[in-house]
Amino acid sequence: MMTDIASALNGSVAPGYEQLAETLEAELAADADYAFQLTAYRGHELVVDVHGGEGMTGDSLMIPFSVSKNSIAFSIALLVDRGLLDLDAPVAEYWPEFAAEGKQHVLVRELLSHQAGLPEALPALSDEEYADDRSGAARLAAQLPWWRPGAAFGYHGLTIGVLASELVRRITGLGLQAFFEAEIRAPRSLDFYLGLPEAEESRVLELQPMRASTSASTGDIPFPRQPGQIGRQVFGSIAQTRSGQEALAHARWQRSVGSPAAYSTVSARGIAGLFAEGVVGLTGPALISPHTLQVMAQPQVVGSDLVIGIDRSYGVVFQKPTDNLAFGGFRAFGHDGAGGALGFHDPETGISFGYAVRRTPPPGGADARAITAAKQLQKIALAS
Repeated sequence: MMTDIASALNGSVAPGYEQLAETLEAELAADADYAFQLTAYRGHELVVDVHGGEGMTGDSLMIPFSVSKNSIAFSIALLVDRGLLDLDAPVAEYWPEFAAEGKQHVLVRELLSHQAGLPEALPALSDEEYADDRSGAARLAAQLPWWRPGAAFGYHGLTIGVLASELVRRITGLGLQAFFEAEIRAPRSLDFYLGLPEAEESRVLELQPMRASTSASTGDIPFPRQPGQIGRQVFGSIAQTRSGQEALAHARWQRSVGSPAAYSTVSARGIAGLFAEGVVGLTGPALISPHTLQVMAQPQVVGSDLVIGIDRSYGVVFQKPTDNLAFGGFRAFGHDGAGGALGFHDPETGISFGYAVRRTPPPGGADARAITAAKQLQKIALAS
């Protein structure tokens, strides 16, 4: 039975998880601007569902930036499970135009693990080309890769959504947003929207800009964000053609489009629910088979990312834990977001985790407080 909390922290935790609630209460006391949601399942059981901070409710919806990519991962996994997509097939087998400029041998698993050499178009795709991702996909398909595909990896921060959406479209006739809505979100009633209906707009809580942290957390994420030459060119090109990240996050048109790489609209319940529905099933059978999840979560690349300039590891779409993003055990999989959000599942503990935060923590990427909470959950789960 969940225990209700009556303090600055709202919500409930299962017996044995009270220490996590105490940690989060201390974070709220230390930082008057801290506003967040955290939801966690262990297997089928809801063990944590809490929120706190000014303006925050359990039903609030926010843009989680790259936590959105988990929608891509589960959509791709569903196609693999159904035998409609082979990760070891060339992308051009499904999308013939993609073979241009020497890309005919790029495998689906390489495309979806940031190895294809298409971190951005030149010049960068515009807001409109991301909104109508078919036009963006056509430009990327025609482009010479920035590096030889498979020779290295570099974060395809926004383009992975365009590329994955076109791949899904070539197989199903639906873009990724429509496929995710029909096959995953709507059937499981998840607060994880790729295209927010107007009727849900009243629940949106606008994000707040980054400032220096006053957190009491002892967690620390070394995330220097010192891109190399390729990264500087990618980010420089984007700056010339696109609106700023925060402006896009506050734009109703962006929420209505719901670009799957970065601009879903979610709650922590929706993030954790996506993983729990995908892995074990809450309102029906698990969406994805264990074998397919193991394949998707298998590390494809490990090391220095050519675009963002730090060490990273990726499975197929999913991020993997690393020393500087230690959200779970070796088999865990998920994705963080630039604004601090985090979602993952850890097979070792059975934890499905969702976290959303209103103010972007410095220096960006997963909030250190989310990592601290994830480590506490892991410790509790392994001890019980």
